[in-house]
Amino acid sequence: MLEARDLVKRYPVGERSVEALRGVSLSVAQGEFVAIMGASGSGKSTMLQLLGGLDRPTSGQVVIDGINVSQLDDEAATLTRRRKTGFVFQFFNLIPLLSVRENVALPFMIAGDAATAHRGRVDELLQTVGLAGKGDQRPDQLSAGEQQRVALARALATNPAILLADEPTGNLDFMTGTEILKLLWDSCDRLGQTIVLVTHEARAAAYADRVLVVRDGEIRDEVVLGRRRDHDPGTLIARLAGLGL
Repeated sequence: MLEARDLVKRYPVGERSVEALRGVSLSVAQGEFVAIMGASGSGKSTMLQLLGGLDRPTSGQVVIDGINVSQLDDEAATLTRRRKTGFVFQFFNLIPLLSVRENVALPFMIAGDAATAHRGRVDELLQTVGLAGKGDQRPDQLSAGEQQRVALARALATNPAILLADEPTGNLDFMTGTEILKLLWDSCDRLGQTIVLVTHEARAAAYADRVLVVRDGEIRDEVVLGRRRDHDPGTLIARLAGLGL
C-alpha cells in the first residue's frame, strides 16, 4: 500500500546542507496503523511529508498503491495525493470564512464540485465525528477539539486509502486528544484505512499496530503491538524502556 525506499532528504543551510533523513525505508500494509515516534527534530515530520507527496526526497522513492510518486510530475503527483491520501495536522488549517460543512466539503470543491454536491457524505462525516447539527457554524465558534474533528472529517471526505496524521493531538487537552485518537483508530479498524501517525507521545503511539522509532533521521527501532482495543501506553513504554529509549 505505502512504501518508502531509501529516502534521503537534505536541506540547504547557507553554504552547507543538513540531512533530515538518511536512507529511510519502510512498508505499511493496507489497513495497518503505524506510528512514527521520535523527539523534535528527529525527522519524523519530514518523513510524513515525503510519504504524503507534500515534498520530494533528495533521493529515494515513495510508492503508493504501486505508483512511484517520486517519478511523477507536479500535476500527476498532486492528483495522486488528492485521490489516495488525507491529511490531519497539529494545526487545524480550517478556513475561517467557510462554515463547518463547507470546510469538510473543501476536497470536493477543489476537485471542481459545488459545496452542496456531496452534502449527504459531509453530514454523514459530521455525524461520525460527533458534530451533527454544527454544519452551519464557523470554525471560531467551535472548541479546539471540535475544530480538529472538522479537520479529521475533511481528511476523510473522499474516503482516502491512506490517512497521514502529524501530531494531531498536539494542541488538545488529554481527554479531547484521546477522543481524536479513538476516531483515528476506529477509521482504521472499522473502515480499513491505512494510517500513519507522527507523534512524540507514547500514549498516542499506543493506538498503533506498530511503532517505528526515529532518531537522527533514521528508523532505529520497531515495536510491534498488534491490533488491540486496550490502548494503555504502559506496554509500549515498557518495550521502549527495554530498548533503552
